[in-house]
Amino acid sequence: MLKLKEITCKNALVKSRISGVDYCLNPYTGCEHNCAYCYAIFMKRFTDHGEEWGKFVDVKVNFLERLEKEIKRAKSYGSKGRPGTVMLSSVTDPYQPLEEKYKLTRGALEILSRYNFPVHIQTKSDLVLRDIDLLKKLKEPEVGFTITCLDPEIQSKFEPGASSTEKRFEALKKLSQEGISTFIFFGPILPYFSDTEKSISSVFHKAIEVGVKYIYIDKMNYTPSIWSRLNKFLSLNFPELLSHYQSTYYSNGSYAEKLGAKIRKLYKDSPFELNIVF
Repeated sequence: MLKLKEITCKNALVKSRISGVDYCLNPYTGCEHNCAYCYAIFMKRFTDHGEEWGKFVDVKVNFLERLEKEIKRAKSYGSKGRPGTVMLSSVTDPYQPLEEKYKLTRGALEILSRYNFPVHIQTKSDLVLRDIDLLKKLKEPEVGFTITCLDPEIQSKFEPGASSTEKRFEALKKLSQEGISTFIFFGPILPYFSDTEKSISSVFHKAIEVGVKYIYIDKMNYTPSIWSRLNKFLSLNFPELLSHYQSTYYSNGSYAEKLGAKIRKLYKDSPFELNIVF
């Protein structure tokens, strides 16, 4: 059962440390997608929840009111008087299922469109297609989908609450056809499941098919909290792979080096821009 809580927030528009992004918007704390590898698990310490990460969501019901006030001040912060680029979202999914009811992301896009802010969106949900009308009103909109694995059975185990990978690619194609710049965040690449040459090549071919402009690629990143969660998940679902994941965890960089070399080899002459971020 998902624990849902409506809260108020002190801030909506948060200055970002992400390269190329000035501000982040996170209308929700927590995420229904409940991904086994979620890097945002650290956010739990800022809540009063006893539930496991992925089992609760806090909805910031005053989010749009705060954003409207803050964005007027922020407009002057961008370089050369230009409104700063905004990312939706950095530690939650802006189009998780609750967005269909609360429409906080849609409301944020309406506000941002009025103030001419460039917007980058990253999601795992095809619900973003609902807002194509607003995306077309934005300045320099970019929409990206996280892709971790092409096998639907494996993907649904690692990301039980998210849209299928097939729906994500369909959404990317639709957005590209509508003239909206799109990208793929291929990550974290799942050891054994999506780090093979066949899997990486398949993602590259799909990227070309749906017309994305960029691909960002990241490996699995193991903080102690992520590893603890992932260890439990693997023990329950893929116990035979636990030692394999442990070997990548304790590889001291050798796994990442080999993976990077493999990706660069397969990328040659592809029409999209590649960014390996590990």
